[in-house]
Amino acid sequence: MPHWNYSTVSEFILFGFSAFPRQMLPALFLLYLLMYLFTLLGNLLIMAAVWSERRLHTPMYLFLCALSISEILFTVVITPRMLADLLSTHQSITFTACANQLFFSFTFGYTHSFLLMVMGYDRYVAICHPLHYHVLMNLQGCARLVAWSWAGGSLIGMTVTLIIFHLTFCDSNVIHHFLCHVFSLLKLACGERTALVTIVVILVCVTPLIGCLVLIVLSYVFIVAAILRIPSTEGRQKTFSTCVSHLTVVIVHYGFASIIYLKSRGPHSLYTDTLMSTTYTVFTPFLSPIIFSLRNKELKNAINRSFHRNFRQQSS
Repeated sequence: MPHWNYSTVSEFILFGFSAFPRQMLPALFLLYLLMYLFTLLGNLLIMAAVWSERRLHTPMYLFLCALSISEILFTVVITPRMLADLLSTHQSITFTACANQLFFSFTFGYTHSFLLMVMGYDRYVAICHPLHYHVLMNLQGCARLVAWSWAGGSLIGMTVTLIIFHLTFCDSNVIHHFLCHVFSLLKLACGERTALVTIVVILVCVTPLIGCLVLIVLSYVFIVAAILRIPSTEGRQKTFSTCVSHLTVVIVHYGFASIIYLKSRGPHSLYTDTLMSTTYTVFTPFLSPIIFSLRNKELKNAINRSFHRNFRQQSS
């Protein structure tokens, strides 16, 4: 990360869960720790199953592996800081560490959104243009789509981080959050440009999310139209079943994201703000491998075979 000219504030204090009753924190710590470990394990199992099963070496599962990687990295960046905040109050964090956290959380989070959009395009091509699927979704094309998703996420992460850390921070350095959240940082900024910068940051944050969502919705409009043209009920159900897991994850992802970006800017209690933030940072990565594993029969069978194969090898 580049070096910035910082203002008089030399570090931030993460208030996080400090306002919560002390007797409540051990239960929250255990809950989030178990969800963190399950998220890592679930995504690693998905990657191992796709790697070991030749029949899963298809574009859809390649994108799913890329999605699992982005979720693992996002979780590794966010959750340990949250767990540390549960163990002790008023965690201090330097400007550089805060900037790095903001950059990586935005990079992995928006890469996740771009990959969901690419997976929607994959389903669109597979259902609406099946004869051209292997031409349009060849290995090189899929690799480029994944690379562009990561590049787009990195660009947004770098843009937001540069904008935020070129602001002046003065007076209070207490962030009422368990991480360096963009809107919490904007509240600490001072100067004449703060209002304008806030609008720019909101546009940079929301526009890619809305753009990805619009393209996903358009993909499913064409998908549904193509499915309705299938004469048999069984054929329609079988075709739509290939989209259910992706569509469910999209609904969860954008449902929780809307809680963060579209909530009212009126006064909220510290409990409410913190708990609403955990829905996106903890529950979304936690639910994603569950949804893909349970709603995708082919992947679920592959995970079971991979698990039993490794178990037999260890037993022997």
